[in-house]
Amino acid sequence: MDYKKIIKQNLANVLEASDLDGLGKKIKGKVRDIYEKDQKLVLITTDRQSAFDRNLAMIPFKGQVLTETSNFWFEQVKDIVPNHVLDLPDPNVVVAQKCKIFPIEFVVRGFLTGVTSTAVWTAYKNGEREFCGNHLPDNMVKNQHFEQPIITPTTKSDEHDEKITPQEIIEKNLMTAAEWEETSQLALSIFKRGQEIAASHNLILVDTKYEFGYDENGNIILCDEIHTPDSSRYWLKETYQKRIARGEEPENIDKEFLRLWFKEHCDPYNDPELPAAPEDLVIELSYRYITLYEMITGRKMKFHTGDIRERIKENLQKKGYL
Repeated sequence: MDYKKIIKQNLANVLEASDLDGLGKKIKGKVRDIYEKDQKLVLITTDRQSAFDRNLAMIPFKGQVLTETSNFWFEQVKDIVPNHVLDLPDPNVVVAQKCKIFPIEFVVRGFLTGVTSTAVWTAYKNGEREFCGNHLPDNMVKNQHFEQPIITPTTKSDEHDEKITPQEIIEKNLMTAAEWEETSQLALSIFKRGQEIAASHNLILVDTKYEFGYDENGNIILCDEIHTPDSSRYWLKETYQKRIARGEEPENIDKEFLRLWFKEHCDPYNDPELPAAPEDLVIELSYRYITLYEMITGRKMKFHTGDIRERIKENLQKKGYL
């Protein structure tokens, strides 16, 4: 099956936004449209590609890949922690229980890496050895693994997330000490399971982020998404050691090349209008999402090529949500 040919045929068949009357109050996120209905959330994952706090392009099948990858992982870790999933009525849709979300993102890192101004490697090379409450040893090199994964929490914000220490989280009453202790241990356990499963599929789960909340009975619940190509970094396992030994960057399957294209061709933070993403880059990014889905899950991609909006509407009607 020629995946890139299928992607090209579906360049216009993308879900940019949903508009479902009768589904409740709508909240538009960067990638998901969220509807509140009867103490439930209907999460519709679109094909929007977000970066620089704006939408860059529409990527065919991205919403399906994110939803189905997350659903795979929720199943793999449900013995560690319950999750918010109630129903899966459509390849792009999750019906979830409404939880009170902790205002903290649990960023778990297995390696000293990153290129942004807030990345742990950026801080380390500038001499920082205390990072979000973690003491980092001297003489580490870029892309080296930590002896034990670390949690580098951030505050949740619609603008820019800010790093924070566990002590500050407790002092600011964002979480109690008991809540922090329980959720941080859950995050490390989930990450360990993720790394084990990824390794069995020739991948290294490098870092990721989790969101937790608690339900009406006070139970801690894993929410949002888990170990998707949007929330996580993956490297190819079989070439990692050789490339590190040669001082090269690990092989990855990620979306950074599209961000770089926009940085080279415009000012993505300030230009009122952005240029259209080149077709070949959109196809390549869709292909990478699908490749990662298949590697992570061990499953073959099932291409749903009909009208996405109509399919979602029909599937929600069948289940009585509309």
